[in-house]
Amino acid sequence: MLVFLRHKITFLATPKTGTTAVELALKSRAEIIFAKNRKHVTAARYANQIAPFLEQTFNVRPESVAVMREPVDQIRSWYKYRSQKRLDGSELSTQGISFDQFVSEVCADNPPERAQIGRQFSFLTDGKDRVMADHLFAYEDQDGFVAFLSKRLKHPVELGEKNVSPHVDALLSGPVLDRLRTVRAADFALYDAIRSGGGHLQTPRT
Repeated sequence: MLVFLRHKITFLATPKTGTTAVELALKSRAEIIFAKNRKHVTAARYANQIAPFLEQTFNVRPESVAVMREPVDQIRSWYKYRSQKRLDGSELSTQGISFDQFVSEVCADNPPERAQIGRQFSFLTDGKDRVMADHLFAYEDQDGFVAFLSKRLKHPVELGEKNVSPHVDALLSGPVLDRLRTVRAADFALYDAIRSGGGHLQTPRT
């Protein structure tokens, strides 16, 4: 998470949405940086705990901006990331299993450790029906996201590639996709709402 007090904006790092590239490009301009195991602060925690603290301490309450990735593609990114050789032999490794099996494990009531990846919906909302990020961009709309950051930070933003997952075959069968769409219907609905809004969903704060 990056907090830009002067520009009144906070970047929330949704896992597997290119956050490392954003961090590398913009951390030198941020007044506050949450890194490593504190990097992925949820939108609800930011809105309920950190934003009020910033307002009380610095007399500014930065708006939050985050990115959401198409749900299947985000899960595929986790699958590829955990196929890295450095994880071979660990409980997190996806080596030796198909993407179908991995997604089936993600959908299970008690998934194994390698399939415990969380949900974008949980990260970006209150867990019910309220989006907690002020601005949500679709991962696929990089141009819109970068233009927004450039405008708010009053500086041209360029994002490079970082932490690119290794290439592996990751096909998903129809029945498993149907199961995923049922189990994670809220994730797909939120993503569709962002896309329907032209790639940018803004949530007014009361």
